[in-house]
Amino acid sequence: MNSSDKRIIIALDGFSSSGKSTMARRLAAAISYRYIDSGAMYRAVTLYALDNGLIAPDGTPDTDGIIKALPQIKIDFAPQADGTQHTTLCGKDVEQEIRRLRVSNAVSPVSAIPQVRHALVAMQKELGKERGIVMDGRDIGTVVFPDAELKIFVDASAETRAMRRFKEMVDKGLQVSYEDVLANVVKRDHIDSTREESPLRRADDAISLDNSAMTIEEQDAWLLQQFERVTGRG
Repeated sequence: MNSSDKRIIIALDGFSSSGKSTMARRLAAAISYRYIDSGAMYRAVTLYALDNGLIAPDGTPDTDGIIKALPQIKIDFAPQADGTQHTTLCGKDVEQEIRRLRVSNAVSPVSAIPQVRHALVAMQKELGKERGIVMDGRDIGTVVFPDAELKIFVDASAETRAMRRFKEMVDKGLQVSYEDVLANVVKRDHIDSTREESPLRRADDAISLDNSAMTIEEQDAWLLQQFERVTGRG
């Protein structure tokens, strides 16, 4: 196998609503790799906790209850006719539900539970065994795949990220205010960056990308260029 045929692991980490999922999904499609949305996995656990009374009205998770439920929380990704994939939770399509603000507001505290991270990291490592994947999240390049051949750390201002997220939710028919979305982005930044278990940080060998002023097409071209540089496909 020459370098141009080598299938690698591509890790995209970054702050909430930085556009990394869109970037990862489009790159995977362009290079015929499998895309894994690690954030959707944490959202699915959070949705399960919300629907089963394991998160208090003030947002405090029932840590013991969630840990006990982990063995019965089954998460998978179902391919769609249009080439995308939907997250499934215990066999049910929950792609729309996990994107709602009720889940966004609760996901960071749930994600901070060490046992939740350990369980999902193990699942993510298993998904990456055959390589040829693009995975995005918060700790992909630092914890899940520290030896990934290509690591990107994506960032943009909180206001830019909140507006992107707001427009995305409105386009999906969800009723939400920009102010609520911005507050959620700022809150998640703080929790994700300061948690004890696998805090959000840029891997030492990651390439930083501030995409505040970039179009999706510019992002696509830049990412493809990085991929070709690493694999020698250019």
